[in-house]
Amino acid sequence: MYEPFYKLTAKPFQLSPDPRFFFSSSGHKRALAYLRYGLKQGEGFIIVTGNVGTGKSTLVNILFKLLAKENVVATQVVTTQMGPDDLLRMVAAGFGLPYQRASKAALLLGIEEYCRACVAEGKRVLLVVDEAQALPPKAIEELRMLSNFQSGGRSLLQSFLLGQREFRQTMRSKGFEQLRQRVIAAYHLKPLDEKETHDYIMHRLVTAGWQGDPSFAPGIFEGVFQFTEGVPRRINTLCDRLLLYGYLEGLHAIGHKALRSVTEDIIEEHGGADDDVSGVVPEGAPELRVPSGDDGAGGTAAAGTRNGAGAAQSERLSAVEQSVAGLASTLQKEMALLREALLEQARSGADKGSGRDKGERE
Repeated sequence: MYEPFYKLTAKPFQLSPDPRFFFSSSGHKRALAYLRYGLKQGEGFIIVTGNVGTGKSTLVNILFKLLAKENVVATQVVTTQMGPDDLLRMVAAGFGLPYQRASKAALLLGIEEYCRACVAEGKRVLLVVDEAQALPPKAIEELRMLSNFQSGGRSLLQSFLLGQREFRQTMRSKGFEQLRQRVIAAYHLKPLDEKETHDYIMHRLVTAGWQGDPSFAPGIFEGVFQFTEGVPRRINTLCDRLLLYGYLEGLHAIGHKALRSVTEDIIEEHGGADDDVSGVVPEGAPELRVPSGDDGAGGTAAAGTRNGAGAAQSERLSAVEQSVAGLASTLQKEMALLREALLEQARSGADKGSGRDKGERE
């Protein structure tokens, strides 16, 4: 929406992971190094944890991009609260194997035969499990059992487990000793520091074709860091809202007034109080002046807001309405797909129940 206004070639702060915008912070470099080390080892478990929004999914996307140059067959499973049998079905489906109405024994046999066939062709098999903290203990144990598949003393299947902080506690729990013994590397991904936050924002802007429009007041990035605590997803959300605010208000300079307005809106949406932003955007912070010639007028960015408010504002509101309509359409489609998946799962469960009843009658 705001890309043409600022002459950007892409949306710099989109929430969905995009390898083009990967920022190699010190923490992300180290986490990626562990993943690459695990690839070379070809066995055991690599575990990467981190708080919500620290960039674990982005790491997975970068990893899969690297796999294009490796002789590795990989699949990714994003977990929910699923039992061990459903997890096996997800793994089988990820490798393109039959999984509907298959028994646990058939699923295990199919996965093992597939891994043996890949190894016979000189390929390695990798399973990446994202959001691993959502798995119950029995499902995690099933992952350990998959690592028992071996040929010639080498594991047929390697697993990378990514999860939130609580997954570290799960791994330390009683009953996971055998799994811990198979972990060859583990790393906890932390938020960005203040300098990295500044560099992260600039990296994404430049990658999206930014050439100085909009400009940012001194101290803006420091305020973004304080408000987001260096969590990449929060940074993306705040900066995206800042650019949208700037577009709707016709700003070519983002100042502290804009930052205060956007952060107040975010806090209000989450049920907080407006004075929660007092430490983020200091009262009386100077408003950055629009560079001479940027919009054919001098003065503050706020003054530029009032120029041409009529037709331009109507056009922007129309663009917002179109965007909302597009999001609603996408949501309806996703809900339809979800309903179909739930119905299929229900039918599958009914078929199983019918089979058990028949067996009991016999």
